[in-house]
Amino acid sequence: MGHLEGKTIIVTGAGRGIGREHALLFAREGANVVVNDLGGAQDGSGAATGPAQGVVDEIVAAGGKAVANGDDVADATGAARIVAAAVDTFGSLHGVVNNAGILRDRVLVNIDDDDWDLVVRVNLRGTFLVTREAARYWREQSKAGAEVSGSVVNTSSESGVFGNPGQANYAAAKAAIASLTQVSSKELARYGVRVNAILPQARTRLTEGAFGDALAAKEGEFDRMNPANVSPFVGYLLSSASELTGEVFLVGGSRVQRIAPWMKDPNWKLMGEGQWTLDGLAKAVAEAGAPTGGNSWTANPTKAAK
Repeated sequence: MGHLEGKTIIVTGAGRGIGREHALLFAREGANVVVNDLGGAQDGSGAATGPAQGVVDEIVAAGGKAVANGDDVADATGAARIVAAAVDTFGSLHGVVNNAGILRDRVLVNIDDDDWDLVVRVNLRGTFLVTREAARYWREQSKAGAEVSGSVVNTSSESGVFGNPGQANYAAAKAAIASLTQVSSKELARYGVRVNAILPQARTRLTEGAFGDALAAKEGEFDRMNPANVSPFVGYLLSSASELTGEVFLVGGSRVQRIAPWMKDPNWKLMGEGQWTLDGLAKAVAEAGAPTGGNSWTANPTKAAK
């Protein structure tokens, strides 16, 4: 018996890359899989039914159960149909992997309105809409007295958590997904739903354009950038064996590493008496160690100014 036996799981953006690997693994582990993919290009343009149906055909040929869905994750009606496809086809829903995403890389001064809006729409709005629709289903199940054990895995990015020049639109959307993960995990716990996020390190259509052959493995070596490496941990987060929630993990190769959330820095804090003056702040920051950009400092910022 597989670790996901009898569970119904939605995977968005599952026609290619990491999403495809998720869908194939989950099916091998016994899950019923809704393979969602709009079938567009990596910049969000176009649509085609082929990618999603191709993955379904692979799953069915191997003896698994899956259904294709070509709805737009960033459309509210489309998100509703994605969840309905799971419930209507397989009778229930147990997990969602929000994997759909696009890139339109530009430096900040060159990002036009459409570059910003579409990237945020697909990555962030799409994650929100599908999660909201699934959460509404689970809430109704919980209210009806059913025992709910749901799991959502969102796809953030190292760009969103650590910042990557040339990706202001993508990074902003992915950072918001990490925060959405924490909020939704707290709100949905009452319904028996866990929510986590991953930062995948893998070779995909989105990364090959930026890194090319640099991500290719040498013959005979472990291919640490193989997108299939990411899927087992996602499968674990979806399984009944996991109790983790509200967490973000870097996943790639053979590494799984927890990403600590935003926190107050106990080693850099300015404390005064009453309202600060600009002169007072200039002196205090100079004494504590002035920032030189990013998260680096010119001096040890452990001294709390008074």
